[in-house]
Amino acid sequence: MKTLKTLAVFAACMSFGAGASAAAAELQLPKDLPPYGADKPVPVPKIDKHTLSNGMTVWIVADAEGAPKANFVLAVRGGSAHDPRAANGLSSILAGTIDEGTKSRSAIQIAQEQQSLGASLGAGAGEEGTMVSASGLGSNAGKILQLLGDIARNPTFPDAEVNLAKMNALQALKAAQAQPGYQAEVEFAKAVFGDHPYGTGEQTEASIMSVTPQSLRELHAKRFRPDRALLVVTGRVDAAEILRVAKETFGDWKAEGTPEAEIPAAPTAVPRKLVFVPRANSVQSSIRLGRPAFAAQDPQLYKADVAESILGGGFGGRLFQNLREDKGYTYGAYASFGADRNGGSFGAEADVRNEVTGAAITEFNRELQRMIDEPVGAAELERSKRYLAGVYLYRNQLRGAVASSLAGLWIDGRPPEDLGQYTERVKAVTAADVQGVARRYFSPQEQSLVVVGDPAVAEQLKAFGEFKTVAPN
Repeated sequence: MKTLKTLAVFAACMSFGAGASAAAAELQLPKDLPPYGADKPVPVPKIDKHTLSNGMTVWIVADAEGAPKANFVLAVRGGSAHDPRAANGLSSILAGTIDEGTKSRSAIQIAQEQQSLGASLGAGAGEEGTMVSASGLGSNAGKILQLLGDIARNPTFPDAEVNLAKMNALQALKAAQAQPGYQAEVEFAKAVFGDHPYGTGEQTEASIMSVTPQSLRELHAKRFRPDRALLVVTGRVDAAEILRVAKETFGDWKAEGTPEAEIPAAPTAVPRKLVFVPRANSVQSSIRLGRPAFAAQDPQLYKADVAESILGGGFGGRLFQNLREDKGYTYGAYASFGADRNGGSFGAEADVRNEVTGAAITEFNRELQRMIDEPVGAAELERSKRYLAGVYLYRNQLRGAVASSLAGLWIDGRPPEDLGQYTERVKAVTAADVQGVARRYFSPQEQSLVVVGDPAVAEQLKAFGEFKTVAPN
């Protein structure tokens, strides 16, 4: 799922090409510049699709002309949203320790073999999926795949490594809890998703300390199963040889026991909630507002991407131009849709000076309402669509990124062909489509609102309704 913070950072770094004060920048350009070149869609990759006899899916994208590198992603269904509430953090610790020893290799041996192959290894857990990845020279593809297979199938989760991971997780939690943005994100998830797993994933000291090597082994046995796994291989590889090694490495893997339980669909509408978290001596207020939206398979995803880009997609977004460039309330203001396999949300955010907390909320509401009331102009619409297409091309230009994108589509329940259809679907979005998204999701009266800030700013919030005060963590 695309979190607000992730999109905010990415948009702030990438959207300069879309243009801070874009209209002004266009006016300064020479009149006789040649037109833009034609948009280039991400080519639909030729995927050799296979299903092993044990139910495991294998996708191979061989590229004879690319860099001499091979990329591997083993994805399994199940992530942090599936963690037992009393053990939130279990998935992230599993991902952090899965390569710290197997039944046949110690952590040191894994590191030495990785170095000898010139390979890199990594793992991570999202809301709905867990990925173990590797990359290295294509000439070593078979050996790297065998190492990846051992790590994914046979981790031992040694006591010392698990204890170290827990200590690191506790320190990271303490550091996060000291930040107002973290407090705002936690309360925002609760407000938008309520008791659904998407809203109850907050880690605590107790939940982290509850993790044991045995609980990790039990989770691994439920989650890492061939019938719920996908292997994606991209790069300079021989497809037939990779399939042979994949069968050799994973063919005897058996689905045993009870798989991890599915989670229910997230709500698409909830009563509006107003939450204030007092944080003494804060010099800024962290504002988050939003509501439930749609799951990743929904076709309105492309229309929503264009709408979010216009409203809050970085330096060129209306929120940024209003709250930062015009008013000077904040360093940045952003908005985004986030979509996962079982649901999603719309949200907007900014950290603003204490004295303009109420004024900033008013401007958020004004921009949301403007998206509802006024069709977006042709130039702004075209600029946003070109920006989205360009960023998508940029992000998927490397075969390693293609492997991760394909695995992400599979976890989200979307077909791999969506990878090559994004730019064309974005280009087809109209001003009426954008206004339709705004009317469905941008009504200020339907946005839950979370503010973390100095107790003195509570007075400014009275104009927006009655806020529930929640003690900070």
